Amino acid sequence: MNRLYLLRKLLVSVRLVWLRRVLGMDIHPSAEMSLRARPDRTFPGGVHIGPRSYVAFEACVLTHDRTRGLYLHTRVGQDCFIGARSLILPGVTVGNNVIVAAGAIVTRDVPSGCVVAGNPARILRRSDQIGPYGRFHYADESEADLARRGLT
Repeated sequence: MNRLYLLRKLLVSVRLVWLRRVLGMDIHPSAEMSLRARPDRTFPGGVHIGPRSYVAFEACVLTHDRTRGLYLHTRVGQDCFIGARSLILPGVTVGNNVIVAAGAIVTRDVPSGCVVAGNPARILRRSDQIGPYGRFHYADESEADLARRGLT
């Protein structure tokens, strides 16, 4: 599997160059995206993804609604994680340091420093512990360290 890592990294890089330069999406160079993430290509100029954010597989960032004739800018802030198969609707702004859980349907703006989940997405908790790419600062600590800090 590690032999394919470099090939995957190359494919992701080529795809991001395509999305940025050819389609005109505003995706920060430090942002990462799964090969199967689905930013809206109908109004590509409306996709804005901030630095150190990650969009997981089959997550959709929509910028248009054909039934209402809307073409709106959809923004994802910095240090966010957009979970697998989640959906961010047109015109929504996701603040900085936000985690959108897998399968969440984000229908309204999300303030900074939150974890949201559900359909429609609701705030589960507010946290100042969210770092780059939507990872909790304590994500790599051992169980003993977490117990000492009272986080388990």
